Amino acid sequence: MRVDQVPVAFDAAARGYDGLVGMNPGYHRDLRQAAAKLRIPDRGRGARLLDLGCGTGASTAALLSVAPEAEITGVDASAGMIARARAKDWPETVRFVGARAEDLAEEGPFDGVFAAYLVRNLADPDPVLRAVHDLLKPDAAFVAHDYSVRDSWAGAAVWTAVCWSVIIPAGAVVTRDPKLYTYLWRSALRFDGAGRFRDRLRRTGFTAVSSSTAGGWQRGIAHTFRGVRA
Repeated sequence: MRVDQVPVAFDAAARGYDGLVGMNPGYHRDLRQAAAKLRIPDRGRGARLLDLGCGTGASTAALLSVAPEAEITGVDASAGMIARARAKDWPETVRFVGARAEDLAEEGPFDGVFAAYLVRNLADPDPVLRAVHDLLKPDAAFVAHDYSVRDSWAGAAVWTAVCWSVIIPAGAVVTRDPKLYTYLWRSALRFDGAGRFRDRLRRTGFTAVSSSTAGGWQRGIAHTFRGVRA
């Protein structure tokens, strides 16, 4: 599967997506922990937050849990995923937009941008990261949460074992098409290592760049990256 085919593949997988991610007991917990790294004060009162690549709204819910009084805009290029997100119950402070990061100049500025499992799916992350940087207010943070295994042979081995024993077979059963989930496996193997992605954030203008890895079986596999617009 080519990267430009990913939004259409997510359209097809949208119906069963929540069930599949729910099979990972730490999925929603890890999203909440990653969203908390935006460090939004006062329960988000008066803040505007962007959930980039919001999918069916799991990452939006994570943002809402750490900033319940913020205005949150969820954005995704997959019409099917956006439709599933909009169909859920949300407070009036949450809305969803079908768009790409590069098309959001009129939406900013934001007090924080969150992107979960997005950057790995971009053909060229740099233009998107520059667009995100420009959407932020000064001193506001960008947090990306994603799979990255190139810096860890053990992480890559565990990732491959879990994908082929659990994720790909489950995806094939639910969607009757394993291509998206074999793509998921390959995309993490191909994506920047954690060190290289931190360098990429710095090159695209972010400061105070840092990262941490998840615990449990995802140690060395799932990472949370943070950078600030100076």
